[in-house]
Amino acid sequence: MYPFSEAEILSALQKRHTIALQEKLSHGHVAIAGLGGLGSNVAFALARLGVGFLHLIDFDRVDLTNLNRQQYFLSHVGMYKTDALQQQLLQINPYLHIQTSCVRVDAQNIKTLFAQADIICEAFDDPEAKALLVNRILENFPEKKLVCASGMAGYGSSNAIHTRRIAKNFYLCGDETTEITENQCLMAPRAALCAAHQANMITRLLLGEEDVSSENEKSEK
Repeated sequence: MYPFSEAEILSALQKRHTIALQEKLSHGHVAIAGLGGLGSNVAFALARLGVGFLHLIDFDRVDLTNLNRQQYFLSHVGMYKTDALQQQLLQINPYLHIQTSCVRVDAQNIKTLFAQADIICEAFDDPEAKALLVNRILENFPEKKLVCASGMAGYGSSNAIHTRRIAKNFYLCGDETTEITENQCLMAPRAALCAAHQANMITRLLLGEEDVSSENEKSEK
């Protein structure tokens, strides 16, 4: 038995977010592809908001080197990230609907994995995996909202991290330039900053708020 009922947790969220906004958040369905420094932080933020349906997707296990920026602990090392993250999110709100898929995203399973989500969060650190997901989602699900990330390595200025609308349903968070290199690794503060941008954009979309058209969209009209 949990120490608090579902009604009590919902009431607490409504007091913070208002009944009207929480209604929208509670009915949101978000898929998070990649549960590392970006995805694990995004998942924590959305769980704390009470986003009702979360689909966690990753094939990897927690490694000791992940603890420098990802939402895991020593006790999770060796566990699948899907299991470790789900375990933690249910400690925040045990009444969330959490689906896990411990698989590598590829061209064959994308249509099945993301069919039910309203919003898809791309949180990979592999450029090829990013490109595959973005291209296939835009091709197969042009009506779905897609929130991606590019450029958050190192410890450069926080102010360089931003959110930009690329196309009608496509948003990009990060500084868009900083790549992972031998001398520019991923670190907790900047990865979390970028993840916060993604989580905030997802929140805005769930609540019906979108950015104005990008220059790309304007030029296409």
